[in-house]
Amino acid sequence: MARYNIRDCWMVEELRNEREASQLDIEEITNFISGNEALTARRREIWVLGDPEFARDDRYFHSREEAFDEAARKAVHKIKLLKEMDIASQADKYYFRGAIDEELPTHLNETMFIPTIESQGTEEQKKKWLEPAREYRIMGAYAQTELGHGTYLRGLETTATYHPETEEFVIHSPTQTSIKWWPGGLGHSSTHAVVPARLVTLGKDYGMHLFIVQLRSLEDHTPLPGINVGPKFGYFEMDNGYLQLDNVAPDGTYSKPQTDKITYGTMVHVQTCLVLFTAHALARALVIAVRYSVVRRQGEIEPGAGEVQVMDYQTQQFKLLPLLASAYALSSTGVAMMMMFIQVRGQIEEGNLDSLPELHATSAGLKAISAEISNNGIEVCRMACGGHGYSQASGLPIPMREKTPFYSFRLRG
Repeated sequence: MARYNIRDCWMVEELRNEREASQLDIEEITNFISGNEALTARRREIWVLGDPEFARDDRYFHSREEAFDEAARKAVHKIKLLKEMDIASQADKYYFRGAIDEELPTHLNETMFIPTIESQGTEEQKKKWLEPAREYRIMGAYAQTELGHGTYLRGLETTATYHPETEEFVIHSPTQTSIKWWPGGLGHSSTHAVVPARLVTLGKDYGMHLFIVQLRSLEDHTPLPGINVGPKFGYFEMDNGYLQLDNVAPDGTYSKPQTDKITYGTMVHVQTCLVLFTAHALARALVIAVRYSVVRRQGEIEPGAGEVQVMDYQTQQFKLLPLLASAYALSSTGVAMMMMFIQVRGQIEEGNLDSLPELHATSAGLKAISAEISNNGIEVCRMACGGHGYSQASGLPIPMREKTPFYSFRLRG
């Protein structure tokens, strides 16, 4: 398969001159971002942007429905390549996702549904659900947020009432505010969901626990009886929706977790990932804005000397260069958070949850501040490109559209 190489691309004179004049060691900086030389080499091995199946030339003209259909097609091709290229580790999958640089309907199956089962499922549950999810025979969502509550888990209203006579959990949305609202994947793609619900048995409420609920038929993908899944809305490639449960009874047994704290694990994992995702979103916008500022010429600083590069204006430098430093800082912070998460996850697997509250607090705070820096920075980049930044062809509206929701994820109370 052909690989995309920026060194093979045509380059405008201004960019070439700036790069030749730079005293920075680009390879050293690349290795710093990757972690080391070996990781840089691995990233280049799985760089798939040159694959024609991932072409993005016409995406600026897609309707919402066309954008989702195109994302679904790319997701199918991605699954095929994962097998062909023997990409199995989480790090490799992350590099692969970064190379595609688009939201796909499979992402929540990979980042929320599977990790939840891996970290919180019993051995029996792992045996039943992990292989189908990893093979994409089923597609999972994580249906936590309700119309009335988000991250306040103790306030969730969805109930899971256990009936000893039938050995079933009856999962129900008893109120309008208990409708699962906004979870990605619910609108169209998911067949199953991890549903946080209040366990009730023999009249006693035992608080929030996690249940796997089948949403759609595996034969024709229609919603099952008692499942009302709302239409697509949200950012185009991800089919956010709502889910109302009307006395749905999935068979199964229940094992109480060793502590209630572990139910925060999936939320913490997503918060940790979002720190790095927001850094990459800001970096992407800066690549566009900085290159534009080097190529674009406008106005004279010295009368008669000719128009100068926009980047020669101090005001443009004041806008963009601090954000460039922020992107590097957020990237390093995101990597550090991922390492912290991996360490704490290992401790949890050994039954030690002492570090989980610190990880939760740190990831929640950093997710919020990194999303704010990134979102505000992307808007600065757009404005720094003048009227061209408002054009879809600039590439800037897409990170604004796709990454702005990061500021809302896990911030809803």
